[in-house]
Amino acid sequence: MSILAWIVFGGLAGLVASLLTGGGGGMIFDIVVGIVGAVLGGFLMNQFGQSGVTGWNWPSFGVAVLGAVVLLVILRMVRGGGGFRGRGR
Repeated sequence: MSILAWIVFGGLAGLVASLLTGGGGGMIFDIVVGIVGAVLGGFLMNQFGQSGVTGWNWPSFGVAVLGAVVLLVILRMVRGGGGFRGRGR
């Protein structure tokens, strides 16, 4: 994928992950988290013997979102956010 495709793909994955975990850090943060999450998700899937991000397709998008969710949870634990924030609080 081209750099622009990675940015769009990562931005979408970061947005979905941010919505799933109940918080958002802004558009740039979501894009960065999505791109890093795609790499992290691909690494994790390879550790389990599966294929990671292989292009612009639904399984790759799922891997990227999974990696972004894992990254967001880790970041919140490190920052002391306590994991997920519930909606409506």
